[in-house]
Amino acid sequence: MNWPALKEKLDLYERLMRLDKPIGILLLLWPTLWALWLSALGRPNWSVVWIFIMGTVLMRSAGCVINDYADRDFDKHVERTRERPLTAGKVTAREALWLFAALCLLSFGLVLALGMPLVTWLSVPAVFLAASYPFTKRFFAIPQAYLGIAFGFGIPMAYAAHLGSVPAEAWWLLLANVFWAVAYDTEYAMVDRNDDLKIGIKTSAITFGRFDVAAVMLCYAATLAIIGWVGWTLNMGLAFYAGLAGAAGIMGVHYTWIKGRERMPCFKAFLHNNWVGAAIFAGIVVDFLISGRSFG
Repeated sequence: MNWPALKEKLDLYERLMRLDKPIGILLLLWPTLWALWLSALGRPNWSVVWIFIMGTVLMRSAGCVINDYADRDFDKHVERTRERPLTAGKVTAREALWLFAALCLLSFGLVLALGMPLVTWLSVPAVFLAASYPFTKRFFAIPQAYLGIAFGFGIPMAYAAHLGSVPAEAWWLLLANVFWAVAYDTEYAMVDRNDDLKIGIKTSAITFGRFDVAAVMLCYAATLAIIGWVGWTLNMGLAFYAGLAGAAGIMGVHYTWIKGRERMPCFKAFLHNNWVGAAIFAGIVVDFLISGRSFG
C-alpha cells in the first residue's frame, strides 16, 4: 500500500470536509446545545449530548462536501475558493458524492442509536436541507435564510430526543437561528460580493445592497429578541439575560468591523460569531446552575 499517497488523499478529504476550519461546526453546534439544555431544563441526557455533538461534526462535514460539489464550477472564479480540493481537481466529483453518502449514513446510524422514532423522521428533512442548500444560491435572493433552517434543524431534533415531541419554543428557537445565520453569513457573503456578482450567484449581501450592514444588525436584534422571549416563557433568570447582553456586546463590536465593508474585517466578524453562540449558551448553563434546576 502506498502510504504517502493514502495520507495525501486523506488530507484532501479532510480539507474537503473543512475539518481544518471548525467555525462551521461551532456555528452548527451552539444552537443545538441551546436546545439540548433548554429542552431538558438544564439536565440533558449526556448520551444524547454526545450523539448530537458527533452528528453535528458529521453533518457539517457532509454539508461542506456537497457544497463544494455543487459549487465546483463556480469556486474556480472566486479568489478565496479556487484552491479547494474538488475545484482544483485533486478530488473527483464521484469521490465527493461517495464521501457525502458515507457521512450521511454515519449520521443516520447515530440517529438510530437514539431509538427515538420522531428524531429518525426529523433526520430526513435535515439531510434534505443540508444537501439542497448549496443549490439555493442559484435562485433564492437570501439563501442564508435557508442555511439558517439547515444549520438550526438540530434544535427540533434535540427537543424530540429529550421530550419525544417538538413544542412551539423549539420552532421559535429555530426562527432565531435563521435570523442569526442571515446575520453572520451576510458578513461572510460581504467578503465575496464582487466575485459573486461576476459569476451570478445570489447572496444576502447582494440582495441587501447598501442596506447590508443595517440588515445584519436588525437580524442580530431579532435573534436576541426571540431567544429572550423564549427565556422569559421558561422563567429564566438574570444569568440567562446576562448571556444575551454579552452576545449583544459582541454583536456591537461586529458593527465596528463591518461598517467599512472591507473584506478581512467582515470575515473576522463572521468568524467571531462563535463567541455570540458561546455567550448565549453560557448564560443558559449558568442560569440553570444558579437556580438549582439543573440538579432536580
